[in-house]
Amino acid sequence: MAILPNQRRDKILELLKEDGSAKVVDLSRLFKVTEVTIRQDLEKLESEGLIIKEHGGAYLKNVEDQVRSFSLVHQENLDKKERIAQKCLEFIESGDTIILDSGSTTTEIAKKLKGLKNLTVITNALNIALMLGTESGIEVIMTGGEFKPPTLSLTGQKAADFFKGLNVQKLFLATAGISLKSGLTYPSISDLVVKKAMIDAAEVTYLVADSTKIGKKALASLGALSLIDYIITDAGIEEKYKQVFKDNEIELILAN
Repeated sequence: MAILPNQRRDKILELLKEDGSAKVVDLSRLFKVTEVTIRQDLEKLESEGLIIKEHGGAYLKNVEDQVRSFSLVHQENLDKKERIAQKCLEFIESGDTIILDSGSTTTEIAKKLKGLKNLTVITNALNIALMLGTESGIEVIMTGGEFKPPTLSLTGQKAADFFKGLNVQKLFLATAGISLKSGLTYPSISDLVVKKAMIDAAEVTYLVADSTKIGKKALASLGALSLIDYIITDAGIEEKYKQVFKDNEIELILAN
């Protein structure tokens, strides 16, 4: 079923907030509409002051300033994310090797790891690597991959290939939306191979997501909820979703 123009523009903006830029030809293929339609969408988004059009595509407004200041685009619900991060510390022990996905919630986790000893952190997030790289008790290992400015992260097949053959105790995984029908969803297709590789490398996967993401659906689906073992979220989660996680044999952990 075709989506409405305003919904498509919302998805395009989500993608740009994730990747930083996009080409008209790729957006046309992705949304299964003509390049003329995509150019009209980009003109509308530019008129609203959200993006800047360029020949053959567009890029997110202010992305250069954001990268220079090393700040993330997604900064909503930071109070919830901070509480989730605090809860995650209960599941991280000395001697652990963990994967920290890129994102604002996982960045909050990284802040709270400072001072811990005998910890190895594997990440695709440049901001997390720089945050923890000088901590004497923490070894930081980075993936390779293509750079995504808005999320300060590395993505694509090169990033995914890094995880082949690794055996890691715990993964703290981010998501853009948790849909009952589509499972774990993300704004960018390039991230899917990376997330899947992270899950395959980890013994236990903790999905970290604030309650506003539950019931939301982003552009690309990674797969069913059964990919994860635990979800750590805040107390704002609706009762109906608690039952869904229970039905899928996913343990719900609330950060109060």
